[in-house]
Amino acid sequence: MKEYLPIALIIFAIFIFIFLGALYSPTFSQQKSFLELFMLLGGLLFVFSMLAVAVILGFSSFALFLTIFLVAVMLLFGIEAVLLMGVTIYAFWGLIFTMQLLLFDHDIKTSKEWFQSRYTKKSFEIEFYAFYPLLGALYILIEYLPALIYKDSMLSFSPKRVQEKMNDFLIK
Repeated sequence: MKEYLPIALIIFAIFIFIFLGALYSPTFSQQKSFLELFMLLGGLLFVFSMLAVAVILGFSSFALFLTIFLVAVMLLFGIEAVLLMGVTIYAFWGLIFTMQLLLFDHDIKTSKEWFQSRYTKKSFEIEFYAFYPLLGALYILIEYLPALIYKDSMLSFSPKRVQEKMNDFLIK
């Protein structure tokens, strides 16, 4: 828990400085700008803390938290913010999932532990198909583009092979 103390203090200090800026601003428009910034940073902090909860608990356990969170965002910021939030969470969680999947394909021990602690065969299949487009995009960014730019050899990748390998690996 000690490793989170510095970041918590920095975030707290940022909020204090913004609040003091709003309190001691000479004009109303400056005060309004500082208070809007305070609310915006509070919303962003809430979004990223919920994303951290999603990463720690796994996406299936996060469904209830996500529902409550999206309702709160809709009440505060409107339906456009909910759509933006949905896309953002899909992209972040998808990138985490696909990166772990690519690491699993290369037999990285921590990735195997990550999948074993969070997934059953059924839950893996659901997320595999949900994030399949991101898997291809990430492979292109990590393997294909550097191979074209630097004329390196490319590692082979087959989503079907990874899926079969994962089905053999997962017990439940």
